[in-house]
Amino acid sequence: MGVLKRKSGLYWINYVADGKQRFESTHARSKRFAQKLLAIRKAEVAEGRYRLPASKPPQLSEYADQFLETIQHPNTKRTYAASIRMLMKFFGAARLNQISASRIEAFKRERLKGGTGPATINRNFAVLRRMLKFAARERLIAQSPFNEVDFLDERSCRRQPHILTFEDQEKLLSVAPPRLRVLIVLLTETGMRVNKEALSLKWCDVDLKEGVIYVRESKTPAGRRTVPLSELCKAELLRWKNLCGPEFSDFIFPSFANTRHPLQGGRKSWVSALKKAGIPYFPIYNLRHTFASRLNAAGASPITVAQMLGHASTGIVQTYARVLDDVRKDAIRKLEEWRQSSNATRGTQRQEDERESADDKIVQ
Repeated sequence: MGVLKRKSGLYWINYVADGKQRFESTHARSKRFAQKLLAIRKAEVAEGRYRLPASKPPQLSEYADQFLETIQHPNTKRTYAASIRMLMKFFGAARLNQISASRIEAFKRERLKGGTGPATINRNFAVLRRMLKFAARERLIAQSPFNEVDFLDERSCRRQPHILTFEDQEKLLSVAPPRLRVLIVLLTETGMRVNKEALSLKWCDVDLKEGVIYVRESKTPAGRRTVPLSELCKAELLRWKNLCGPEFSDFIFPSFANTRHPLQGGRKSWVSALKKAGIPYFPIYNLRHTFASRLNAAGASPITVAQMLGHASTGIVQTYARVLDDVRKDAIRKLEEWRQSSNATRGTQRQEDERESADDKIVQ
């Protein structure tokens, strides 16, 4: 076993593994690097961890199909498939070992140049990183190139979520059709995810007597939780159950075209309701931010907010829990009222003092 230098100037190492002599190129011109790699290979052989990466790994397109088969949740699979389509446009027929850090950086630059936002690029990166991590585990590649790639800072570019005020909520509920009205109340009172939780709910998941909803399907394991219901939410669900209960459909929000399936999207009615209420457009998902912000304003702890939202940790809570604008404005309004009241009191007192002074002069 030893280190060999070829005429090309590259160093090779040879060692015995599985009873056979192995030759491996280090792809480097440094003898020290070759000696280190040889020591690593010896340790892998001794510990039974020896496995060389595949000499001809599959193309990214081939491996992507295998990868998608491992994703169980249909919504997650659909999201990953969309990211993979974007990756295919750039990487084409590249094999897994041809996806280097420099090519990933080039993908990043091209997407940014095309006007794609950092959050979308990071979602693409997350899918590619997961695929390459699995590939490294299977020894299809030596290691993931993402060890040398930084994700984009999307927080600095992220749009502030629209927090629905109580006043605007009343306007919205007054013009929303019955099914949308119940959905709005449910989202603002529970903070559930729209597509992956709320719209897939069935009547068997709701216990109005105990006042809870059992979220059995979610984006993550932490999302499967028991959600307590407010009195407002219970009243709305009960009213909706009398109109469109389990006798009509198993789903709380059924598709009226086919009651055996849940509502998909519902964006048209949401946009229409906002327009009728005179509220600028914002995604319905922001109602989840609204719920978290209201909990935060009410003094709930970060761990409580995280549990209610179905998060495994409190790390992302601040993304959702923005203190409500109307709460801040209300505090300033109260301060202004106090100031005006104080000024008025001082003004009245001054007038009384002046009158008393005038009366004293008349008496004298």
